[in-house]
Amino acid sequence: MSSKKKLILRGSLIPFLGILGAYLFWPLTSDRFEITFDQKKIEGKEEYLSRKVSSTDTTRPPNIVIIMADDLGKAEVSIYGQDLVQTPNIDAIARNGVLFTEGYITSPICSPSRAGLITGRYQQRFGYELQPHDRYPKNMAEYLGFKYFVDTDNWVLADEEVIYPKLEDILKQGLPPSEITMAELLKKRNYKTGIIGKWHLGFSEFSFPLQRGFDYFYGFYEAFSLYAYEDDPNIVNHHHEDLFTDKYIWGPGRTGNCAIYRNEEVVEEKEYITKKFAKEAVQFIEDNKEDPFLLYLPFNAPHTPFQATKEDYEAFSHIEDKNKRVYYAMIKALDDAVGKITSKIKSSGLEENTLIVFLSDNGGATYTEATDNQPLKGGKVTNFEGGINIPFMMQWKGNIPEGMVYRKPVISLDLFRTASELAGVPMPSDRAIDGVNLVPYINGEKSDEPHEALYWKAGYNHAIRKGDWKLILNDKDQRTVLYNLLSDKNETTNVASSNPDVVEELKSDLRSWEKDLENPAWPRIMDWQFKTGNEVHHFAM
Repeated sequence: MSSKKKLILRGSLIPFLGILGAYLFWPLTSDRFEITFDQKKIEGKEEYLSRKVSSTDTTRPPNIVIIMADDLGKAEVSIYGQDLVQTPNIDAIARNGVLFTEGYITSPICSPSRAGLITGRYQQRFGYELQPHDRYPKNMAEYLGFKYFVDTDNWVLADEEVIYPKLEDILKQGLPPSEITMAELLKKRNYKTGIIGKWHLGFSEFSFPLQRGFDYFYGFYEAFSLYAYEDDPNIVNHHHEDLFTDKYIWGPGRTGNCAIYRNEEVVEEKEYITKKFAKEAVQFIEDNKEDPFLLYLPFNAPHTPFQATKEDYEAFSHIEDKNKRVYYAMIKALDDAVGKITSKIKSSGLEENTLIVFLSDNGGATYTEATDNQPLKGGKVTNFEGGINIPFMMQWKGNIPEGMVYRKPVISLDLFRTASELAGVPMPSDRAIDGVNLVPYINGEKSDEPHEALYWKAGYNHAIRKGDWKLILNDKDQRTVLYNLLSDKNETTNVASSNPDVVEELKSDLRSWEKDLENPAWPRIMDWQFKTGNEVHHFAM
């Protein structure tokens, strides 16, 4: 090739390479996801919290203990009729009180679910619709590299609109300061408040537990942390080598937001964390037994990473599959921890003055292949029953029935209003509170349905349960699914085509509910593909 042709070729390549470089490395950030906090709601909150509770009732209000498992489905709780692993201490809460067969959570994924529980409001009302992230693709090169060169199995990179928040807005993701937490509400009645476990409601100071009404915090801020150090000789580790998220979960160890904190100080914790959380809870009860207290215990078990003590692992020597064996051992440790907490309440003479609730933040994570949530369909991330219908039970000795099975739909939102009414704290008037006080329904003072309908929304996924009907709309897949849960709890038969009037009624209810919601405050990164038979269902997270 002549020198002249080489110069022409080089001259034509330079603009092309410039355009390509600009395309690949141009930032993907946008003001679209600028987070501004609702000042009117903040002012309303401050005014509400400053108002004293006027009450002539001088009796001590009940303690509230909420124990939340992480990714625990009904298939791993023996009182629901399963025998994979025995959970006698969890079961005892239901045997001493009420077992909910139709207990729901507000989201099939960790963080939005917790936002709904702690505020008593559908989290979509304040933009907490999707899972927050502290890292997004910075440019198209990063995005394309992840999309085409990383094996993500059934996780699919969202690609409808590749726009992400700026750093300053990523830092604002979390529970907005305008929202009132259960801890802040109960402080109005002078409750001592503690959280022990996984927070996962934001990584900035305004969203940390000690800024949101809690007097004491022991745990971690992230979605996950190690249960113990990997090199501990008393620990059995199990990596999911074919699960692309696994390295991101093991990688941080106990650093950053995965570190263990006591209040605002990082602590070097050597003990298996599920057992340590139980010890911390027992000590909190001992320290505060003379006062009414709220103890929120969001355990991380049995969320990944899969780590178990050798002692618990040996209890399942009959299980050949190591993945399931470690998983069951983690659930055993959780059940043992629940037993230590309930035993402390009993030995302290507090049973008759303590409402104890046990539930999970969503269904079992089927992608670990340690559970399939059978006989329920689907699991974590999906709007099928396996993702949102969760183990849910409560006891309050001498105040609610013992050994009762309650079959009408209830939801985690109900715990906020239940706690407020038991404590004698009036609701704020400047915002919708979506839950109900469950006690009158359990005690037979009210015989109607606690909720006319229950709702779910995450991006293009919408769902509603009304009576025995459940409608799932998927805008991405252009799919409308209707189930009659009375006759088809396993969601095997789509009856939408034979019940068009029901479909239209439920669609109308969904549209009315969604009118009062805010747009998602941050975008999704991934979609989960759930395959059943010949169908593929996508779910946003």
